Amino acid sequence: MTELYNQISSNKWKSYLIVLFFFLLVGAVVWLAGYFFAGFGSFSIGFAGVLAIIMALGGYYWGDKVVLSMSHARPADEKEHLFLLNTVEGLSIAAGLPKPKVYVIEDEAINAFATGRNPKNSSIAVTTGALRKLNRVELEGVIAHEMSHVKNYDIRLATLAVVMVGFVAILGDLLFRGMLFGATGRRDEDRGNAGAVIMIVGILFAILAPIAVKLLQLALSRKREYLADATGALLTRHPAGLASALEKIGHDTNQLKTASEATATLYIANPFKNVSASRLLSTHPPLEDRIARLHKM
Repeated sequence: MTELYNQISSNKWKSYLIVLFFFLLVGAVVWLAGYFFAGFGSFSIGFAGVLAIIMALGGYYWGDKVVLSMSHARPADEKEHLFLLNTVEGLSIAAGLPKPKVYVIEDEAINAFATGRNPKNSSIAVTTGALRKLNRVELEGVIAHEMSHVKNYDIRLATLAVVMVGFVAILGDLLFRGMLFGATGRRDEDRGNAGAVIMIVGILFAILAPIAVKLLQLALSRKREYLADATGALLTRHPAGLASALEKIGHDTNQLKTASEATATLYIANPFKNVSASRLLSTHPPLEDRIARLHKM
């Protein structure tokens, strides 16, 4: 229980650090863009700050809506998805949490995720493949896992990361392409040696931005998945249910069509199948390790 409270506290201050990190990165990208393209001049710094504030607030207040839209999630229907809605309601009561909004993703892959900025403003999305292929005990285990992410404030941290670092990666790519193809509003002789140095820094930044995104995702994903597994199993008092669900996810060959590199870290398991990647570069801990831990509970 102490570890759970420590994780909640850690997630809260990490969320503020991500906002600060994002603010500085957006400021750097916009300043570099202002230097090279059409010359914002001294106005570029102020513009960068305003844009960073707008995006930070947008990521905090509307990041969950962006994620749900990217995932093509639709609200669960009371008649069609009655068991899902009842399961979410029952587990939210057991966890002492407000009932999250419930969404469904039309996809044959078995997967689910939670998003939002806090337990009062949270959502859980489940694929139709999970609804069809998992039995009631397994689905309950998956929902309990996602409910644990809500309780642990993992959702705020992960949602902020998805929206903000994804936006920085796009800005970095645009900056790199602009410099690569010479779309600049300043003449080379005007920039001089200092301009050449800034251009090199800009190119390096644009190249390294996606790598920074990946490293941030790795830093956020591993430990919180193990903790959500354990907390979810305690919530249902049936670790075997979640373990069985993870086994089915591991054997499922369907790849989630709506998933992206930005949103992959949100899901209960890596949504990409048949991808040969090192465990060190995976956004999730190995399924076999998670299953083994659950069986030991």
